[in-house]
Amino acid sequence: MHYISINLYRKVINHALSEGLERGFLENLPTSIDEISHLNAVPADHFFELHELLDNALGPGFSARVGQQMKIDDYGVLGLAWKTCSWVGEIFDRSERYFKLLSDSYVFKVEKHSDISKIYLLRDAHRRGLELSNEATFAATVVVLQAISDKEIFPTLVSFKHDEPKQLDSYKRAFQCPILFNQPHNFMSYRAEDLNARTAKADISINKFLLERVKEETKGIEIGANRIVTDTERLIKDALPSGIPSISSIAEILGMSNRTLTRRLSENGLTFRDLIQKKQEEVSKYLLKKSNPNLVEITFETGFSEQSAFNRAFKRWTGKTPVEYMNS
Repeated sequence: MHYISINLYRKVINHALSEGLERGFLENLPTSIDEISHLNAVPADHFFELHELLDNALGPGFSARVGQQMKIDDYGVLGLAWKTCSWVGEIFDRSERYFKLLSDSYVFKVEKHSDISKIYLLRDAHRRGLELSNEATFAATVVVLQAISDKEIFPTLVSFKHDEPKQLDSYKRAFQCPILFNQPHNFMSYRAEDLNARTAKADISINKFLLERVKEETKGIEIGANRIVTDTERLIKDALPSGIPSISSIAEILGMSNRTLTRRLSENGLTFRDLIQKKQEEVSKYLLKKSNPNLVEITFETGFSEQSAFNRAFKRWTGKTPVEYMNS
């Protein structure tokens, strides 16, 4: 059975209430309002039925309007992963790893070209509610990309497989680009330069590195090996939610070649792999001691793709399984 995160279900209900819907209208939902606080997810069909009811009650475009109200924090661990992306389009790399925590019904595919990139949502609609959910997903994507880029970037085209709604005002406000219906695929296209742009967070981090390097060079100061270790560790920690970073990606941000970074780390008797494992162990221990830890989330946060691989690595580091460590 397919499922949807309770966070998304709750968000849709709350926005419907904010648009003036009477609470009593929602009393007969398959998953009731009163049950929300006790659940982590709802059956996907309950979510789609909710979309159908609200589209009828609040008019065409509700899906686009609720998508515009999504915040990065509404996505839980996926949102946390987005916040540390280094470039805008990296959210789709991280979504591929994390969307299974949000729902098992989303599949994104990015088709990159030199000028325009297309983001496909490979989710065929077997009912109207799923079509509406697709609309909300695309509208929310616009909001998320703007949030992490800190710029008002919009798609160049949005394409839906389903029929055109009777009223398009909400869609035009959400996407601000041509919108096509009855098309072969669900996709959004963006300028490649927008998706390849550094995120606001990355710009701050990189600018800090560059300013410090310029200041040090003008004073004839050589960066110490300890400082290189600290900077590398911080960059590794930020990158782990996308998977284990390569030494070349870290060296590029530090303004070094792979060989230079390797040499500078060796001055402290360390290898790049040593630092990867150190940060994985530190992050996993910290997360395991938090209240209600989720092993699947921790697996992804520490750069692993499979929980079994995380479990083996953690046992190797600590001599305990993650569950044993949690209970110790």
